[in-house]
Amino acid sequence: MTGSGPVDAERAFTRASRSRRRAALARWLRRERGSHGQLPVSDERRLGDAGAQARPGIREIPIEAIRSTLEPSRASQFDCAFRPAASARRRWQQVWLAEHRGAVLPPIAVVAIGDSYAVRDGHHRVSVARARGALTIDATVDRATPAAAR
Repeated sequence: MTGSGPVDAERAFTRASRSRRRAALARWLRRERGSHGQLPVSDERRLGDAGAQARPGIREIPIEAIRSTLEPSRASQFDCAFRPAASARRRWQQVWLAEHRGAVLPPIAVVAIGDSYAVRDGHHRVSVARARGALTIDATVDRATPAAAR
């Protein structure tokens, strides 16, 4: 840490982004499919009762249990470990700085899928929390919306 928030945020983003590139290179060397490292996209309409046993409300959830997204547009900005792409730089650094300065960030929004979660809102907050070594994150846990209710 340099003591300069913007410089530290830039360095943290560079570390996380470089980690994403190294993971992609390792997948390429192992000859894994290109989509193997992408953030999986869950279709909320197909989930049905997969999250029915989850208690709705705000609570702490383990970051490691967050495994997918409900937004296809976010799948390209983060890999399966929520490491950011270059396109996420500006917002990622803003969230990192806010957390570094002690700001209370709103809880993320997730949908329970069995024993894991899919992010509805808060992708950058999840990525920054992982990069900072957090084990849990505050989340608003929702149930999947059945197709008939839409």
